[in-house]
Amino acid sequence: MFLLQRRWAPALSAAPFHLRRYIQSAAAALLDDSDSDSSFPRPDPKYDETILAVPRLTSGKSIAAKERKAGRVPSIIFEQEDGQHGGNKRLISVRTNQIRKLLNHLGRSFFLSRLFHLEVRSDFDDADGDFVERVRVLPRLVQLHSSTDAPLNVTFIRAPSDALLKVEVPLVFIGEDVSPGLKKGAYLNTIKRKVKFLCPADVIPPYIEVDLSELDVGQKIVMGDLRVHPTLKLIQSKDEPICKIMGSRVSEQQKKTK
Repeated sequence: MFLLQRRWAPALSAAPFHLRRYIQSAAAALLDDSDSDSSFPRPDPKYDETILAVPRLTSGKSIAAKERKAGRVPSIIFEQEDGQHGGNKRLISVRTNQIRKLLNHLGRSFFLSRLFHLEVRSDFDDADGDFVERVRVLPRLVQLHSSTDAPLNVTFIRAPSDALLKVEVPLVFIGEDVSPGLKKGAYLNTIKRKVKFLCPADVIPPYIEVDLSELDVGQKIVMGDLRVHPTLKLIQSKDEPICKIMGSRVSEQQKKTK
């Protein structure tokens, strides 16, 4: 416990009282729950990939256009600060093909809830080039072209072990095939597909499962029902609905014949 508190000492000293209480309880939960967190979703190791980057000296529309024309995505790394963008800004460029591949394989929401190692070197093609920085990051924002879905900009936020990050975690719905309500011909009204949590960087979930297997007609799942790691703090209201099993749809023709 002492080691965990030391790890989060910078966050503790700068945080308001309610957040300090959360950091202390999160540290205790990480210590007490270290053997059971394997029951929660973990990132798929086949998508473990180091994102390669090169420094970018200046910003601006013309510079960004040149970067994109050269097959690079203008990007930026921010320092974490209570889950928000902070200082220690570094301008970089990443390879368009690599970001496009990750987005295609993971999907946008899952890309934005996954940690990556990012390595900054002086040159993409020179393995022996000057090493600048290797850092763990969380993609915070990605801007895509409206018609081609080509990545235009990526914002990363540093994610050291002592970071507390606000993350919109995507939801994965399971148990549709055995849901009593759905088997009766009702339908699933999906209200939320992502939920925002304050997460210690080491336990950011790649997704959260929403179990529909016991839901009958008229029943719903709210945010407070989600089963997550005990160190995660829900930022939204626990009473906000995620989904509901609604009665069978009635066609206009059926309505007229009644």
